[in-house]
Amino acid sequence: MTEDKHAFRFDCGSTWLNLLATRGRSFSADPVERLDSPARFAEWLDRSELLPVRPPTADELARAIRLRETLRVLVLATIDGTAPPIDAITELSAFLAEHNDPVHLVAAGRLRREPPATASDALARIARQAIDYLTGIERAALKVCPEHDCRGVFIDSAGRRRWCPSPACASRGRVRAMRARRAAEQLSGPAHKRRTQATRPERSATD
Repeated sequence: MTEDKHAFRFDCGSTWLNLLATRGRSFSADPVERLDSPARFAEWLDRSELLPVRPPTADELARAIRLRETLRVLVLATIDGTAPPIDAITELSAFLAEHNDPVHLVAAGRLRREPPATASDALARIARQAIDYLTGIERAALKVCPEHDCRGVFIDSAGRRRWCPSPACASRGRVRAMRARRAAEQLSGPAHKRRTQATRPERSATD
């Protein structure tokens, strides 16, 4: 079954990481933009239970993409153990300072939070969630996909997952590992044979 490269991913472990996954193959020569219109942005917000009262605008879509890439820079620095870029911190702090989205809880069958008024308010909620992860103990569970053109981030609390949830990454990684093992076996075969012959004692004429 062929994977739909434009399908949204909601399996990265948290909403803010799912936002990062709205761009596929981010480090390839041909990345996949899944937030390619305000309507698609609205669809993603709806499926994330963050649909705002006012439909997203083109400007808010551009803001979402900018926030997404800022968070990507910060989380990769966190996972890599390097100092985060000051300009990314400044930009994220300025964005949050512009949006005061107070918490108003309601009971409608279950405990709920009132929907955000705008898409920008929804993004502010996502950004605050990201900050909680990046500055708290949850950051220890963050892992990055080893595929060089992906580098998708996901939560791996058990510490057993190697690739991101995309089946394509796991498949490519396993195929590459299998080919590497076969190549190593082919190289070591003749060398092992030569070593064996070199260490085998010579048989005398009387043996």
